[in-house]
Amino acid sequence: MASKVNRVVLAFSGGLDTSVILKWLQQTYDCEVVTFTADLGQGEELEPARRKAELMGVKPEHIFIEDLRDEFVRDYVFPMMRANAVYEGQYLLGTSIARPLIAKRQIEIAKQVGADTVSHGATGKGNDQVRFELGYYALNPDIKVIAPWREWDLTSRTRLIEFAEAHQIPIPRDKRGEAPFSTDANLLHTSSEGKVLEDPWEEVPDYVYSRTNNPEDAPDTPEYITIDFERGDPVAVNGEGLGPAALLEKLNDYGRIHGIGRLDLVENRFVGMKSRGMYETPGGTILHLAHRGIEQLTLDRGAAHMKDALMPRYAELIYNGFWFSPEREMLQAAVDASQKSVTGTVRLKLYKGAAHVVGRKADVKYNLYSADIVTFEDDLGAYDQRDAEGFIKLNALRLRLLGRRDR
Repeated sequence: MASKVNRVVLAFSGGLDTSVILKWLQQTYDCEVVTFTADLGQGEELEPARRKAELMGVKPEHIFIEDLRDEFVRDYVFPMMRANAVYEGQYLLGTSIARPLIAKRQIEIAKQVGADTVSHGATGKGNDQVRFELGYYALNPDIKVIAPWREWDLTSRTRLIEFAEAHQIPIPRDKRGEAPFSTDANLLHTSSEGKVLEDPWEEVPDYVYSRTNNPEDAPDTPEYITIDFERGDPVAVNGEGLGPAALLEKLNDYGRIHGIGRLDLVENRFVGMKSRGMYETPGGTILHLAHRGIEQLTLDRGAAHMKDALMPRYAELIYNGFWFSPEREMLQAAVDASQKSVTGTVRLKLYKGAAHVVGRKADVKYNLYSADIVTFEDDLGAYDQRDAEGFIKLNALRLRLLGRRDR
């Protein structure tokens, strides 16, 4: 017997899964469903989700469709980029970083409409169920959570379609066949996994890529762009000041044209299994490289090396769903403190699937690089090379003692 639920806020895309979930919640829990659809830059028309929800009996005042693109980039993507966060050496965390914002808005809407429950469409095998629910509980410890994929017996796409047809839930013709793979998209990236991608030996088919041109077909002439940074965040592309979402969209366009940001990865999920996915992160890949480029000039060696040591832990916290944890906030404070002088301009060369930092500059008040000291020509006394002898001998002392002992 299902526990009593008054009103539930459902993360709703309007696709097959969440449409079935909406009806299933209404039937199983005899409750009122509130739908929330977030525009995170996934590039899809969202008004059909409104019409679908209305058709299925959701009150107009209980249908929330919100443009969160700027908040997503400003408050989630940019803080993560300041940390240079990369999971398992390659993944730029495009799906992971979107979940805490969706969870936050669900909890806020639940409070607004007097709902005692929230629900999501993540499966019981993946990471997203963890990310959503850790976010829910961090923001409202008393909230109820319904995860239909862990409860119902609709264990295949065929069963979902049968349920939809039995309850007059509209299904577009192109959604009736077996999906060749599943996708998730937002302004930062597109991920694809399952079906044709499940054999890690097989190359990703060309038709899976939706966000980037094939690097082999990219322009034969390199393109150069500049990105301006202030306190670790990008603020302009080619000298044009842009808001957070518009700036990432601009970089996405460059990445798409030049086939930048493709990743074929077998990763370790938090729930314990390995999975193979294909990620396209065009603008994020360019931005990540550019940020590291400006840090090369402006960040002290000790701070830079400390950041690199902390980064895997920070990335793992995001991947595992601990965005709202105290340890992530502690690491964020350290990262943000390191960015006070990370201001300047980076020039990048985009060509055939790759972005290369080819220039960087910063005002003298931020710049730690000194051509006068590092030059191979006469430095006019800026650096006394004789000082290196004592430096080397002090660092060699313990090695010499070990060598004498072991000889």
